[in-house]
Amino acid sequence: MDQVVIGVDSSTQSTKAAVVDAASGRLLAVGRAAHTVSGEAGARESDPTSWWGALADAVAAGLAQSGAGGHAVTGIAVAGQQHGLVVLDGAGRPLRPALLWNDTRSAPQAAALTARLGVPEWLERTGSVPVASMTASKWQWLRENEPHTADAAAAVRLPHDFLTERLAGVAATDPGDASGTCWYNTATGAYDPRLLELLGLDTALLPTVAATGAARVGSLTASAAAALGLPEGIAVAAGTGDNMAAAVGLGLGGAGLLDHPVVSLGTSGTVFAATRARPAVAALAGFAAADGTYLPLGCTLNCTLAVDRVAELLGLDREDAVPGGEAVLLPYLDGERTPDLPGAAGLLTGLRHATTSRQLLGAAYEGAVFTVLRALDALPGPVDADAPLRLIGGGAQGRMWVETVRRLSGRPVVLPRSTELVALGAAALAAGAATGEDPVAVATAWRTGEGETLAPVERDHATWDRVSATLDRAVPALLT
Repeated sequence: MDQVVIGVDSSTQSTKAAVVDAASGRLLAVGRAAHTVSGEAGARESDPTSWWGALADAVAAGLAQSGAGGHAVTGIAVAGQQHGLVVLDGAGRPLRPALLWNDTRSAPQAAALTARLGVPEWLERTGSVPVASMTASKWQWLRENEPHTADAAAAVRLPHDFLTERLAGVAATDPGDASGTCWYNTATGAYDPRLLELLGLDTALLPTVAATGAARVGSLTASAAAALGLPEGIAVAAGTGDNMAAAVGLGLGGAGLLDHPVVSLGTSGTVFAATRARPAVAALAGFAAADGTYLPLGCTLNCTLAVDRVAELLGLDREDAVPGGEAVLLPYLDGERTPDLPGAAGLLTGLRHATTSRQLLGAAYEGAVFTVLRALDALPGPVDADAPLRLIGGGAQGRMWVETVRRLSGRPVVLPRSTELVALGAAALAAGAATGEDPVAVATAWRTGEGETLAPVERDHATWDRVSATLDRAVPALLT
């Protein structure tokens, strides 16, 4: 068996472990294990130790399906859901369940932090403005609501940091995922002392920031090797956040494509592009990328799960939808991040006697896609406004999602053949850690971002304008 690498996608709902031929990039197998998310009324939490168990199960399943023995693995990297807050005791045990990115309870803390410094200074330091999803807001919520837990914290980690530390025994993160905390300065490439002071957060609690996500931060420990059935001492990369890993998997970055927009349809909807220009736009998250470039990104909370919930309420299959007609449905079932409406609920308007259930489901698709594409409009230049949209995530496998994106954007759409781009991006980071190669160049050689190009269709301006006008009128009510 040739040498293989393992890329781990530890997302909100599950862990996927991609076993990849290191030379060709051929995806040999993907092992999967589910996560449990709990909480209501804005709370979204998971037990971090369950992520480790899921990682072990997914790796075992992937190796068994691939036929590759653990002895063939030369490197491993984790791409994790961004922004989650993991607080540990001195023995590395979680003090409480992790606060996940889509936990909106910290909206008041986000607003207060923004007011303390003002939008311009936040953008100057971090490239982003605090919202409920950012880790700094969650840490502030913890300080105010569970001060005993915050005081007891011996370590503060992001989800992917927690897993990387379990692999290598080293507290390390990367610039990409660190840039989603709102305490990392994307201009200086380091934690920001002024922000840490504002948050009452000691830098000693935080992981070291590696140069890139592909940097080798350590070797697989004996205990981790035994748990995963892998060789002790193989390369462990710093890893990164899930969006940054998807960019690597698409071949976006300094050694690949720059300024090409991506739309990702999953639990959340995201739009991003790799650029050399440091972003500082209030409507976006001004992230760093895993390879040293930047990744301006817009993120919505409500995407595929919200539309699936509407389909369930209507008793329809998710594909049993048609355009919404006069109906407009903003599926903000979990509040919303972009636009920043953390207290919002779903909104339905425009019903007529002739409106059908299939149209209502179509209106949910239109509301979700509109929200994502409006975030796309905020991506700063030199992002190419005429370039095809690279469409990824679970929604990219759905006919109605694809057709709604085409209809509301009027742009060509590229559907990459590879469907596990986060895990494949993590695998490229693992290959970079094992060999010293640039991970974007690795993914480009693997051709993981290539796929079918769908020609543009005439843009549906009427639907776009109807949903836009509805949202603009509704914002004052949704803010309350």
